[in-house]
Amino acid sequence: MPKDVILTPEGLANLKAELDELTTRRRREVAARIKEAREFGDISENAEYDDAKNEQAMLEARIASLEEKLRSATVIDASDLRTDVVGVGSVVHVKDESGKSTKYTIVGSAEASPAEMKLSNESPVGKALLGHKRGEEITISTPKGERKLKITKIDVAK
Repeated sequence: MPKDVILTPEGLANLKAELDELTTRRRREVAARIKEAREFGDISENAEYDDAKNEQAMLEARIASLEEKLRSATVIDASDLRTDVVGVGSVVHVKDESGKSTKYTIVGSAEASPAEMKLSNESPVGKALLGHKRGEEITISTPKGERKLKITKIDVAK
């Protein structure tokens, strides 16, 4: 049984756009590559054909994965978000022990992107922040040891 996928409205739009891109343009491109590779003759020893078929398989797997995520998606309603407690869809401003400020957006696992400071609600930091309020200090166990963060502000993701 697939688990529910939690998405922000932006995340839902991004997944739909990616699915549309893959099912239209990318499928046509791969089909054209396969057709072109077939024209080279014997497909049993045709590297271009094998490569195109592998790309097609990976593309179809990604499409199936996106369709499954969209089927089981729960989209967070921005009007339900609060600024007094951290939840999925919150933008959380924190300070660490050294005084360095960081801003995280808590999202579902399908949207997580640490490089963009979008943390999954299932990640150690994301999970630790959930349910806490402004001014609270939390301790997170990381592979490098314990880390303390103080929540300085909670906003709603736009």
